[in-house]
Amino acid sequence: MLWYEYNNKSVALSTRIRLARNIDGIPFPSRLSLSELKKTNRLIADSVKSADIGIHLREIDMDSLGELEAYAMVERHCISPKFAANREGRILLLSDDESVSIMIGEEDHLRIQVLKSGECLKEAYGICERIETAVGQKLKFAFSEKLGFLTECPTNLGTGLRASVMLHLPVLEGLGDLRRIAELTTKLGLTFRGFYGEGSESKSGIYQLSNQVTLGVSEQSALENLENIANEIIKRENDALKRMDRSALEDSVCRTFGILKYARRLNTDEMMAYITKLMLGLRAGVISLPDTVFLMKLFIELQPAMIKRLKGDITPNERDIFRAESIRNTFKNIEL
Repeated sequence: MLWYEYNNKSVALSTRIRLARNIDGIPFPSRLSLSELKKTNRLIADSVKSADIGIHLREIDMDSLGELEAYAMVERHCISPKFAANREGRILLLSDDESVSIMIGEEDHLRIQVLKSGECLKEAYGICERIETAVGQKLKFAFSEKLGFLTECPTNLGTGLRASVMLHLPVLEGLGDLRRIAELTTKLGLTFRGFYGEGSESKSGIYQLSNQVTLGVSEQSALENLENIANEIIKRENDALKRMDRSALEDSVCRTFGILKYARRLNTDEMMAYITKLMLGLRAGVISLPDTVFLMKLFIELQPAMIKRLKGDITPNERDIFRAESIRNTFKNIEL
């Protein structure tokens, strides 16, 4: 089962932990020639695969991966947009359920990522730490007593940790409260980002809340701070949801269900908005479905590159028709 195939009615959709590490004595990837990069990446990949991490990882040569497949991986949150755009000489190690990915040769030599459904920062960090410790027995990481783990970007110095929780906050967004909340979280060492992380925009009320400070703090302190603030935001979202006009929400959610069940064309933004509206209805208890696992699955697998990966190089209009047809087929035997 893939990481996004889950039954979750909570505000927190997913958790991501990422650790950036570099090899002592070897320049950062941006300072290596292509031949040096390939040699370094081969060394790292072989070392990771020989480490006792207890997880099966398949190796993907990013050189051999087409642009379409790479961006489908971005849509599934397996890799970063930067890694997809700069594939030459790079290697990806990916678990069977795609919850663990190790990008080799991105901005840093290694970026170890663990992705789990729901809010589970401690569990995800435990897996990531176990992998990092095992790999650290094979490779010596660049470390300074003064600065901590050395990274290409100064904003990652110290722990090299980026932890985030994906939150669905349509009620707070609708009330206009998120700007004030974002300003407050910045003062507390956190930041709001869009659906695909740094530099991206929010989609359908979905935001990534992540730590911003990596220098001068421990991993545990950063995780506790993120968890506490995430829980406070989740509480505010749920409290605001309780104050909504229930009949108006039920009407809006049921209309949305009708659109999804009968629409003939749906673009990406429409699909995301409608599916997350159903998630909100489930969370509020105004509707019930026999199974909710398929909602996030549709949300991810009907993204543009994911459809093109399945159907080939079809036009945007054909893509919208296929997206609507897929949803109709999923909903045809479901009644509210």
